[in-house]
Amino acid sequence: MRDTFLEEAINEAKKGLQEGGIPIGSVIVHKNKILGKGHNRRVQEGSVILHGEMDALENAGRQKASVYKESVLYTTLSPCPMCTGTILLYGIPKVVIGEHQTFMGEEDLLKSKGVEVIVVNDKECIEMMTNFINNKPELWNEDIGV
Repeated sequence: MRDTFLEEAINEAKKGLQEGGIPIGSVIVHKNKILGKGHNRRVQEGSVILHGEMDALENAGRQKASVYKESVLYTTLSPCPMCTGTILLYGIPKVVIGEHQTFMGEEDLLKSKGVEVIVVNDKECIEMMTNFINNKPELWNEDIGV
Protein backbone atom coordinates (compact mmCIF):
# COMPACT_ATOMS: atom_id res chain seq x y z
CA MET A 1 0.00 0.00 0.00
CA ARG A 2 1.27 3.46 -0.92
CA ASP A 3 2.10 6.04 1.75
CA THR A 4 -0.68 8.63 2.15
CA PHE A 5 1.71 11.55 1.91
CA LEU A 6 3.38 10.22 -1.24
CA GLU A 7 -0.13 9.75 -2.65
CA GLU A 8 -0.80 13.44 -1.97
CA ALA A 9 2.45 14.40 -3.72
CA ILE A 10 1.38 12.31 -6.73
CA ASN A 11 -1.99 14.09 -6.76
CA GLU A 12 -0.12 17.38 -6.85
CA ALA A 13 2.01 16.15 -9.77
CA LYS A 14 -1.16 15.25 -11.66
CA LYS A 15 -2.49 18.78 -11.06
CA GLY A 16 0.67 20.21 -12.58
CA LEU A 17 0.24 18.03 -15.66
CA GLN A 18 -3.44 19.00 -16.00
CA GLU A 19 -2.44 22.68 -15.86
CA GLY A 20 0.02 22.20 -18.75
CA GLY A 21 3.07 22.08 -16.50
CA ILE A 22 5.61 19.52 -15.39
CA PRO A 23 4.24 16.60 -13.33
CA ILE A 24 6.26 16.87 -10.14
CA GLY A 25 4.52 17.20 -6.79
CA SER A 26 5.61 17.57 -3.21
CA VAL A 27 4.30 17.85 0.33
CA ILE A 28 5.98 18.97 3.54
CA VAL A 29 4.80 17.10 6.62
CA HIS A 30 5.30 17.95 10.29
CA LYS A 31 4.24 15.43 12.93
CA ASN A 32 1.97 13.59 10.46
CA LYS A 33 0.23 16.80 9.36
CA ILE A 34 0.64 18.37 5.93
CA LEU A 35 1.97 21.91 6.31
CA GLY A 36 2.08 22.63 2.61
CA LYS A 37 1.70 20.95 -0.72
CA GLY A 38 2.59 22.04 -4.19
CA HIS A 39 3.61 21.13 -7.68
CA ASN A 40 5.97 22.38 -10.32
CA ARG A 41 4.44 25.65 -11.53
CA ARG A 42 7.28 27.12 -13.58
CA VAL A 43 5.23 27.07 -16.77
CA GLN A 44 1.95 28.18 -15.20
CA GLU A 45 3.51 31.10 -13.29
CA GLY A 46 6.38 31.95 -15.63
CA SER A 47 8.67 31.23 -12.67
CA VAL A 48 12.30 30.31 -12.61
CA ILE A 49 12.14 28.64 -9.17
CA LEU A 50 8.72 27.07 -8.60
CA HIS A 51 9.70 23.43 -8.61
CA GLY A 52 7.35 21.10 -6.70
CA GLU A 53 9.39 21.20 -3.51
CA MET A 54 9.74 24.97 -3.59
CA ASP A 55 5.99 25.39 -4.17
CA ALA A 56 5.15 23.09 -1.24
CA LEU A 57 7.50 25.01 1.07
CA GLU A 58 6.10 28.34 -0.12
CA ASN A 59 2.56 27.11 0.48
CA ALA A 60 3.52 25.95 3.98
CA GLY A 61 4.27 29.55 4.84
CA ARG A 62 6.94 30.82 7.16
CA GLN A 63 7.84 28.27 9.83
CA LYS A 64 10.16 28.25 12.81
CA ALA A 65 13.48 26.49 12.29
CA SER A 66 12.44 23.85 14.83
CA VAL A 67 9.46 22.88 12.65
CA TYR A 68 11.61 22.25 9.57
CA LYS A 69 14.02 20.19 11.66
CA GLU A 70 11.13 17.83 12.58
CA SER A 71 9.58 17.63 9.11
CA VAL A 72 9.61 15.20 6.21
CA LEU A 73 9.56 16.31 2.59
CA TYR A 74 7.82 14.02 0.10
CA THR A 75 8.52 14.53 -3.58
CA THR A 76 7.60 12.54 -6.65
CA LEU A 77 11.05 13.03 -8.21
CA SER A 78 14.62 13.16 -6.92
CA PRO A 79 15.40 16.78 -5.86
CA CYS A 80 17.47 19.00 -8.14
CA PRO A 81 20.40 21.05 -6.79
CA MET A 82 18.15 24.07 -6.04
CA CYS A 83 15.62 22.05 -4.06
CA THR A 84 18.39 20.07 -2.36
CA GLY A 85 19.98 23.33 -1.21
CA THR A 86 16.67 24.46 0.27
CA ILE A 87 16.23 21.14 2.09
CA LEU A 88 19.72 21.54 3.56
CA LEU A 89 19.26 25.25 4.35
CA TYR A 90 16.20 24.55 6.49
CA GLY A 91 17.56 21.35 8.04
CA ILE A 92 14.80 19.03 6.85
CA PRO A 93 16.02 15.65 8.15
CA LYS A 94 14.15 13.22 5.89
CA VAL A 95 13.16 13.14 2.22
CA VAL A 96 10.92 10.49 0.66
CA ILE A 97 11.34 10.32 -3.11
CA GLY A 98 8.77 8.80 -5.45
CA GLU A 99 11.37 7.87 -8.06
CA HIS A 100 14.87 8.59 -9.34
CA GLN A 101 15.00 6.49 -12.50
CA THR A 102 14.07 9.32 -14.89
CA PHE A 103 16.19 11.92 -13.06
CA MET A 104 18.84 11.48 -10.38
CA GLY A 105 19.08 14.60 -8.30
CA GLU A 106 21.45 15.43 -5.45
CA GLU A 107 20.64 12.44 -3.24
CA ASP A 108 24.32 11.82 -2.46
CA LEU A 109 24.71 15.41 -1.22
CA LEU A 110 21.64 15.05 0.99
CA LYS A 111 22.99 11.80 2.44
CA SER A 112 26.45 13.30 2.97
CA LYS A 113 24.83 16.02 5.10
CA GLY A 114 22.97 13.50 7.26
CA VAL A 115 19.55 13.64 5.57
CA GLU A 116 17.68 10.35 5.55
CA VAL A 117 16.76 9.62 1.92
CA ILE A 118 14.16 6.99 1.06
CA VAL A 119 13.56 6.16 -2.60
CA VAL A 120 10.30 4.33 -3.26
CA ASN A 121 10.58 3.95 -7.07
CA ASP A 122 6.81 4.11 -7.37
CA LYS A 123 5.55 2.77 -10.71
CA GLU A 124 3.08 5.61 -11.25
CA CYS A 125 5.75 8.26 -10.61
CA ILE A 126 8.10 6.57 -13.09
CA GLU A 127 5.41 6.25 -15.78
CA MET A 128 4.22 9.84 -15.33
CA MET A 129 7.72 11.29 -15.77
CA THR A 130 8.72 8.90 -18.56
CA ASN A 131 5.63 9.85 -20.55
CA PHE A 132 6.19 13.56 -19.89
CA ILE A 133 9.87 13.48 -20.89
CA ASN A 134 9.02 11.56 -24.08
CA ASN A 135 6.15 13.92 -24.98
CA LYS A 136 7.76 17.26 -24.04
CA PRO A 137 11.56 16.88 -24.03
CA GLU A 138 12.19 20.60 -24.64
CA LEU A 139 10.14 21.62 -21.61
CA TRP A 140 11.79 18.96 -19.45
CA ASN A 141 15.28 20.03 -20.53
CA GLU A 142 14.41 23.65 -19.71
CA ASP A 143 13.27 22.63 -16.24
CA ILE A 144 16.53 20.87 -15.41
CA GLY A 145 18.74 23.49 -17.05
CA VAL A 146 19.85 21.54 -20.13
